[in-house]
Amino acid sequence: MANDASTVFDLVILGGGSGGYAAALRASQLGLDVALIEKDKVGGTCLHYGCIPTKALLHAGEIADQARESADFGVKATFEGIDMAAVHKYKDGVISGLYKGLQGLIASRKITYVEGEGRLSSPTSVDVNGQRYEGRHILLATGSAPKSLPGLEVDGNRIITSEHALTLDRVPQSAIILGGGVIGCEFASAWKSFGTDVTIVEGLPHLVPAEDENSSKLLERAFRKRGIKFSLGTFFEKAEYTQNGVKVTLANGKEFEAELLLVAIGRGPVSQGLGYEEAGVAMDRGYVLVDEYCRTNVPTISAVGDLIPTLQLAHVGFAEGILVAERLAGLNVVPIDYDGVPRVTYSHPEVASVGLTEAKAKEKYGADKVVTLKYNLGGNGRSKILKAQGEIKLVQVRDGAVVGVHMVGDRMGEQVGEAQLIYNWEALPAEVAQLIHAHPTQNEALGEAHLALAGKPLHSHD
Repeated sequence: MANDASTVFDLVILGGGSGGYAAALRASQLGLDVALIEKDKVGGTCLHYGCIPTKALLHAGEIADQARESADFGVKATFEGIDMAAVHKYKDGVISGLYKGLQGLIASRKITYVEGEGRLSSPTSVDVNGQRYEGRHILLATGSAPKSLPGLEVDGNRIITSEHALTLDRVPQSAIILGGGVIGCEFASAWKSFGTDVTIVEGLPHLVPAEDENSSKLLERAFRKRGIKFSLGTFFEKAEYTQNGVKVTLANGKEFEAELLLVAIGRGPVSQGLGYEEAGVAMDRGYVLVDEYCRTNVPTISAVGDLIPTLQLAHVGFAEGILVAERLAGLNVVPIDYDGVPRVTYSHPEVASVGLTEAKAKEKYGADKVVTLKYNLGGNGRSKILKAQGEIKLVQVRDGAVVGVHMVGDRMGEQVGEAQLIYNWEALPAEVAQLIHAHPTQNEALGEAHLALAGKPLHSHD
């Protein structure tokens, strides 16, 4: 294996997704000499096969719903159907613009960008395209891929993953979605807006099971109203082909049939066959194990993003990549508080949260020390204008800070920015209540909820 050059990079990054490219950009900004290795396209899953294309489909679905419901607002419009080729053109245009911008950023920072499949060859080197790239430090950021279940074979035709679903050339007449987490609920929402008959199968007792139970119940109620069907609390047993599609059987014998089955049970780390174990990196179930500073047990190797067992969110990858770059540049860094990371499910309605659920708060502080308040969006003028229904729930330590904000309703993902400041700055309800929120906005609902929690409700009852 020929050495690439006499240069030894300060940082060699394996993987150009959210965590990898964020680390590259920040490290180069701090004066480090960086090599970034990516086998596909810089931007990774989020930009090309995840966050961005999924949200584009959801927005197209929102436009379809608005066309159908235009008469409710006194507007005469007709809905004539979904042109999937045109939807993909719109979606791909969004991705293309962001991709070009990102490529320009990488080039402008004088990062050595290497396209090819890399493999860790030692604690200080990565081999790719017959070349060896030496680094004083290595960052592993190889991300994740859709998971399946034993005996459930994804064929890309009738049994598909989210990545197949993003390029589907038609609107399926009917679909079963295996998994009621973020990915499953987002596709259920988009497809329902497109006109698909959707059934979600979730083995746990609620949809979006990682969220506060109140948020899950509100989403379930909204999905019922939209005609999205779901089966909760019984696990999947098997899938079989039928003459025209797929039949899914649950552990209790219940059966569902549809044109296709979307397997949306989460994503697993991409780490197999990449030389991690051979270099002595500690692993668990395919994940690379790290400490609170994203350091592995090998002093010259760090890891970030979906490859490590933290929240599988692009913005978490960004934060972890920046943390590693700043640590290597000698800056003082603070470990990430993962409870303080905003979480959003971009379904209709949206589910957004930051901080602890009520159950986790009671577990941490004791049931008698936790206070909650619910504020219905029915009292919010802007939500009334938009015909958006939902609720904001606050979780507070008695006489102390707000430790959880849980929101359900259209556009609630746009309100989670202030919510994360409230949690991360350990704000008291009375402190938030002093802030003046613009009227009429949905953001105002967050202010009103804190007014109520501070004991001075305005547009809500005591």
